[in-house]
Amino acid sequence: MSKIPASVLAFEKKLVPSDGLMYGTTWENRSNQAAPLALQEKSVRGTISNRLKKNEEGKIDGKIENANLQRVDSCALTPEQDTLKLSFTLKVLSGVENPSACNHEGFNQSYTKAVQGYIEAYGFTELAHRYACNLANGRFLWRNRVGSEHVEVQVSVLNGDNPKIWVFNGLGYDMQNFDNHHADIDELSELIAKTLSGKSEFLLLEINAFAKVGKSQDVYPSEELVLDKNNSKEKKSKILYDVNGVAAMHSQKIGNAVRTIDTWYPEFKKQQRVISIDPYGAVTNLGKAYRQPKAKKDFFNLFDAFSQGEALDSVEDKHFVMAVLVRGGVFGEKQ
Repeated sequence: MSKIPASVLAFEKKLVPSDGLMYGTTWENRSNQAAPLALQEKSVRGTISNRLKKNEEGKIDGKIENANLQRVDSCALTPEQDTLKLSFTLKVLSGVENPSACNHEGFNQSYTKAVQGYIEAYGFTELAHRYACNLANGRFLWRNRVGSEHVEVQVSVLNGDNPKIWVFNGLGYDMQNFDNHHADIDELSELIAKTLSGKSEFLLLEINAFAKVGKSQDVYPSEELVLDKNNSKEKKSKILYDVNGVAAMHSQKIGNAVRTIDTWYPEFKKQQRVISIDPYGAVTNLGKAYRQPKAKKDFFNLFDAFSQGEALDSVEDKHFVMAVLVRGGVFGEKQ
């Protein structure tokens, strides 16, 4: 198998989420009223709890005398609120068969032919079904979903002549498989597949998710990455994300949840963990890449063959390649 001849090759993402804004409400009135949640700053006096070096073990008393002072952001519901509302939009785009940048005409032709063959054979139905499942089960709530008494997800179509809304019981779906073939999920996935296949130009969805977490309970917006805390203007050890004063989740974090559909990597039967679509199957919080290049199951090895018309070992490999292309990225031979 030869490597792709295109040195410049890029694909725009086809699932485009917005930031998710966070509101507080009550479960009984969740569809009628909600108040924006603001970040709160706390100054806390913690203890030294990190692992000590060998030469420090005899000095623990002295270290504990020096309190671990911190300024952190937090976010919580009020005593009158028991439910978190997370609201965002998701745009699905067509045109995955056309790279946004490609400097080799011959490769472009072979790639387009390969994608058209995939669309004719599979129509994006498997990928669309998995994306729809992740919307229905509220995976994008992340930590806010854990310990919730109820989770409801409302998905609305905002474009087109036929407005449609689906209501899902988020806790009614298994998070570790995609065997959820219910009428509403199938109807939503059909619209997503139709758009990815190019039968419609785009699909715009509005998602409102409600998680009953309990009165006054903490909720969890995205945490900002502070590269240089010593020079940080905020001088905080934890900075949370907000949009115009409203607590929020990054669009990247929501997108990561929606594309957590990879059950095709070699170790899945052993791990039983669905991972996010990534060229190397990278899971940063575990420090592991599940698609090692030496196993020839990473995106680049599979894509080089697929894009030039060579047969892949399985249908699952094709699904994975197309899922990475839907995710988008820069995949040229040179940096």
